[in-house]
Amino acid sequence: MAPQAIAPNAHSSRRLRLALGVLATGMLMTVLDGSIVTVAMPAIQSDLGFTPAGLSWVVNAYLIAFGSLLLLAGRLGDLIGRKRMFLAGTGLFTAASLLAGAAASPGVLIAARFLQGVGSAMASAVSLGILVTLFTGPRERAKAIAVFSFTGAAGASIGQVLGGVLTDALAWNWIFLINLPIGIAALLVALPALPADRGLGLKAGADTLGALLVTSGLMLGIYTVVKIDQYGAASTHTLGLGGLSLALLAGFLVRQATARTPLMPLRIFRSRSVTGANLVQMLMVAALFSFQVLVALYMQNVLGYGAAGTGLAMLPAAAVIGVVSLTVSARLNARFGERRVLLTGLVLLIGVLGLLTRVPGDADQSHYLTDLLPVMLLAAGFGLALPALTSLGMSGAKEEDAGLASGLFNTTQQIGMALGVAVLSTLAASRTESLAAAGRPASEALTGGYHLAFAVGAALLATALAVAATVLRRPPRTPAP
Repeated sequence: MAPQAIAPNAHSSRRLRLALGVLATGMLMTVLDGSIVTVAMPAIQSDLGFTPAGLSWVVNAYLIAFGSLLLLAGRLGDLIGRKRMFLAGTGLFTAASLLAGAAASPGVLIAARFLQGVGSAMASAVSLGILVTLFTGPRERAKAIAVFSFTGAAGASIGQVLGGVLTDALAWNWIFLINLPIGIAALLVALPALPADRGLGLKAGADTLGALLVTSGLMLGIYTVVKIDQYGAASTHTLGLGGLSLALLAGFLVRQATARTPLMPLRIFRSRSVTGANLVQMLMVAALFSFQVLVALYMQNVLGYGAAGTGLAMLPAAAVIGVVSLTVSARLNARFGERRVLLTGLVLLIGVLGLLTRVPGDADQSHYLTDLLPVMLLAAGFGLALPALTSLGMSGAKEEDAGLASGLFNTTQQIGMALGVAVLSTLAASRTESLAAAGRPASEALTGGYHLAFAVGAALLATALAVAATVLRRPPRTPAP
């Protein structure tokens, strides 16, 4: 039995606001957990005795579990009920946060981070599916998606500031322990606020072989991508495991085309809006890694900013994204259509990375007001692009596939992020090494590497703009009789 759509007038406005708050809180915890840990890495290494290679698994264990399970979790949400999946995922994430905060050895922390990734995948995969069944009116849905998108967009900047403050003022353990009161509160509010849904039943998509193929293929693929830094893009390790990952995913698609009860019905890709929005998102997120991470590295390694100072310097970006997402994006989408708003946002984001290709390589020549503040303000394009893209990515899916579409949308986001991490950071490091070998000063060599990454990111955004302009075409109007 398919879950029934919940009309806004069937619930009090207070219950709808509580439900949106719970979903946004879940998204915020997920994004925060991906960025808050980066600032505390040196303290974690010193306290627990991580090796440099082992320390990367504090991040990688979370990313691999999270990215590889989103698609499966989204479909299971459709089958067993999205509310159940959200509650189970939030509960697991909260318990794993306690384990991470109490970890006294590298192995325990890595295991806890993996479990956090599993819980995040379970909750995040169904959040958009719940949201679009709660808010059925176009204007109400646009406003809800804008709030949901803002929490994700601003979470990275907030995480960097919060991580630095908690680590300096208390200890690294508190970057995980802070999730306990938030997670418990989210569970208590979610129980009455989120609508109950029975789901389609496991018989409607109990494809065990398909689940094994897609989970193992995604897990292996994301592992391969995050290890490119260590092994190199053309190494036997990367090419061999990458080829095996593609073979597993190809086997999954063949299985879905022939299975009686497929885990992921391929009909979802018949929608141009679903397919196009996911492709655009993958390109956009891969490009914007260079903004979220490499800009922070530039400010710390070249300009000499501290961790907290870097987070504060990036707060204007979070502020303009929030203002645009929460105040104007829904109105613009309603008036001009999601496609036009998306194209405008992508143009602004191309300007962001274009300006970053010109930042100076000398701290004495850099001025925040002229070199970096305009970049932060143009980040408003993300506040336009993400809500419009989310609406397009979910609008083409049928109600019974809402969880699957939500999981797919989040999966392409994680794949884009992993690719951005691997490709852009590798290009930046390679360019820096070649400039340093040529005798350039360290700050200039680093900046040269960042310039290349920013330029490649701008090219990825230009490609996303072209895809959005051609694939996400407005459907032809039927002439009136």
